[in-house]
Amino acid sequence: MSLLNHGEKAYLLLADGTVFEGFNFGVKGTVIGEVVFTTGMTAYQETLTDPSYYGQLVTQTFPLIGNYGVNEADNESAKSYIGGYIVREWCDTPSNFRMEDNIENFLKSQNIVGIYNIDTRKLTRIIREVGVMNGVITTEDVYAKKDQLLEQVRSYVITNAISTVTGDIPRTYSGVEKKYKVALYDFGYKRNIRNELVKRGCEVTVLPAFTTADELLALHPDGIMLSNGPGDPTESQEIIDNVKKIASLGIPIFGICLGHQLLALSQGCRTEKLKYGHRGANQPVIDLNSHRTYVTSQNHGYAVVGESLDPEVGSVSHINANDQTCEGIRYHKINAFTVQFHPEAHGGPLDTAYLFDEFIAVMEKERCNNAAKK
Repeated sequence: MSLLNHGEKAYLLLADGTVFEGFNFGVKGTVIGEVVFTTGMTAYQETLTDPSYYGQLVTQTFPLIGNYGVNEADNESAKSYIGGYIVREWCDTPSNFRMEDNIENFLKSQNIVGIYNIDTRKLTRIIREVGVMNGVITTEDVYAKKDQLLEQVRSYVITNAISTVTGDIPRTYSGVEKKYKVALYDFGYKRNIRNELVKRGCEVTVLPAFTTADELLALHPDGIMLSNGPGDPTESQEIIDNVKKIASLGIPIFGICLGHQLLALSQGCRTEKLKYGHRGANQPVIDLNSHRTYVTSQNHGYAVVGESLDPEVGSVSHINANDQTCEGIRYHKINAFTVQFHPEAHGGPLDTAYLFDEFIAVMEKERCNNAAKK
């Protein structure tokens, strides 16, 4: 284990002035971001490659990270967008039949500054009690530059999140069966969303986030997927306006995470920033229709305010069992349903994968209705 062989000193400085001393792994340097924590015991590679973590310093609450190595197949995107990485202990002698490398080499390949051997339990308690705050990871002498760094940390804001992580051109993926054509809007999508659709017989065209409604129509899709992604959903008014136009087309829509928030904003709802967000693979969600509770994978710092949803527009379909925040909406006036959690859950629970089947069923019903009208 890495704790037996400490490397160069590294520091984590929080916006409130708290300093954690540890050691560096990954690359050396200084990086500022929003300090968040995720509670997953596994799926650290999926966390590292989830674009939703753009601009954030990610803390793993599970104390040992890297014990099964890394491999290309588990990446959720082509690169990592996290700002920095914080762990208690990392394993430099991983063992798994699928592994191709270790986590430190992965961090170096992605130019990520990491810090280990800090009290992640104490850090998590601070965030839970005070709320998410900015911080800086540095391999420089933090005490010599503390005032200067604090000024930069306190003024830091995550901006241009979607435009940074989205693709530049449309890309199409399919398996043997191509029964449905799905347009997947890339707001920072996870690959397993695409994979879940492909294995259900969909030809998936991944579209850049700013693809217009007219450009979308030219593809003649059977369904539209609005993906997850990073940042404050209210920052992207251009996308919200476009999503409103897309929703008026009558094509079946399924939204996940940021896609859920953007569609809600386009339909007159409000969003709020949570105290410390929901990040991990063990978030309990109640389906208000079946009254069943599902274990879900989540990664978000904002939530739709359920009370802001006009009852004529839609109904809250799922709530978080811990804090009762909105976790899903079924719309009445548009052909859409959305969820805040991740039903694709690569590296997490598979309880809610049935929602992809429901999306397929909605597309099939719409196809049959259109055929009957001809």
